[in-house]
Amino acid sequence: MTTTFPDVTISTDRLVLRPFEEEDVTALTEMMNDEHVIAWTSAPHPYTPAEAHAWATRHSHAERTEGRGIVFAVTEFLTQRLVGIVHLQSTNWRTRATEVGYVTAPWARGEGYASESVLAVAQWLFRDQGFERLELRTAADNTASQQVAQKIGCISEGVLRNAWIVRTQTADGGWTDTRTDLIVWSLVPEDLDESDGYDGYDSYDGYARSSAFPQRADASGYRVGADWK
Repeated sequence: MTTTFPDVTISTDRLVLRPFEEEDVTALTEMMNDEHVIAWTSAPHPYTPAEAHAWATRHSHAERTEGRGIVFAVTEFLTQRLVGIVHLQSTNWRTRATEVGYVTAPWARGEGYASESVLAVAQWLFRDQGFERLELRTAADNTASQQVAQKIGCISEGVLRNAWIVRTQTADGGWTDTRTDLIVWSLVPEDLDESDGYDGYDSYDGYARSSAFPQRADASGYRVGADWK
């Protein structure tokens, strides 16, 4: 049984989803230090160029080669600018199920890139890879990400109470951790069939909670932890 995803590039009308490269380090560093990314994800803060370099050149690729999932650098077709990240993780090869997380760069928000890129990955996952379930988790107050889930046809399955930590900015400009609920969403192949008429792009670009984001390594190596929605 196959236990790794192929090394692929996925294209849409506006986007190219490809493996990360060293040339992405500067844009990745800037994106991960955005205040919205800090708030909704568990990515390190501040996020350093060294961490971005490790992610772009080693850790993101290891997600695929070690069988945990696959990471796509989402880029704009015309400009080749880094739009964001889509990350499949916590992959169960026996049940053919995986979880998706994503982030969108500040300059690219409001264009529907999150919906477009996650939908493209879902189509590839179900139609080319034979998967049967895609899961998404969103923080209870992250309405932008919830609208992305709804736009691509996800079904809300329930709430994980007090299951996640988000960051809230304090009056002095710092950040404090706050517990929150997680809404669990899923997409299965028949949902995708029903949404094939999708021809527009969502005006929201959110942050998915799942472990799809660059984080610091611990003593056992690079750790990808639950992130945003």
